[in-house]
Amino acid sequence: MIKLQVIGNLGKDAVLNNVNGKNVINFTVAHTERYKDAQGVQKDRTTWVDCAYWTDRTAVAPYLKKGTMVYVEGTPDVRTYTTADGRNGASLTLRTLNIQLLGGKPSEGGAGSSDGSLSDGGPSYNQSAQTTVNPNDAAPALDDLPF
Repeated sequence: MIKLQVIGNLGKDAVLNNVNGKNVINFTVAHTERYKDAQGVQKDRTTWVDCAYWTDRTAVAPYLKKGTMVYVEGTPDVRTYTTADGRNGASLTLRTLNIQLLGGKPSEGGAGSSDGSLSDGGPSYNQSAQTTVNPNDAAPALDDLPF
């Protein structure tokens, strides 16, 4: 089994699609790496990863907005095709098994969206898990206990 892990920012808002009766959330994750070339000049290299999250747990889709930092893990899905002019091509998609929201858009300082719906260490959505973690489901305050 090959497992890929990606941490980066969403390049655009996620799109929820229905394919043959199954839900899929499509999104792209970008990771920018800084390096110095042979002449010592600082450069940026951005790698884009197309992701497909096949799930019935579509509640995460509204939180997958452009610029949001996420952790995604899954397996590679390679597809080959022939272009209209007869050339062969291939595409690589990350078949997402687990996604975790790491924070809000970079312009918000990682504190989440302006309405507070996202925060660092946000909810985690795992295809194999039975439940999702919600930071708003904290234990009641001690003074609210019935005894």
